[in-house]
Amino acid sequence: MPNTTSDHLQIDHLLNEDRRFAPSAEFVAQANAGAGVYADAAADRLGFWADRARELAWQTPFTQVLDWSNPPFAKWFADGELNVAFNCLDRHVEAGLGDRVALLWEGEPGDSRRITYAELTDEVKRVANVLEGLGVGHGDRVAIYLPMIPE
Repeated sequence: MPNTTSDHLQIDHLLNEDRRFAPSAEFVAQANAGAGVYADAAADRLGFWADRARELAWQTPFTQVLDWSNPPFAKWFADGELNVAFNCLDRHVEAGLGDRVALLWEGEPGDSRRITYAELTDEVKRVANVLEGLGVGHGDRVAIYLPMIPE
């Protein structure tokens, strides 16, 4: 019969991880954000998030960053409208980055696939056309089972 007290302590001990693994200098050099990003966010939280949001392509730009008029229900960028698919794919293709890898998939047996922004954009448009052909329209809700494969 196991000693539940010592087993419990062993599990608790495993949950307290305090080791740190610093990134390599090469990784830090190519990072999108530096250490100053934390200070910027702390100095002006709403301004910081407004600046990050402006990096996206908005169909209707937001005029208010945070609506806190009904706590605890916060609304971020509520009066703005954006197209998530466009921001994830199309804008990169339009910026000339269509040949960059958007999705790197690695399978169980070690096989892999690299799918570029342009290829992934074409696939998304193909699926959208299939759904439209099936009668799916604006505002409809659709659930699609997505297994752990690139498709």
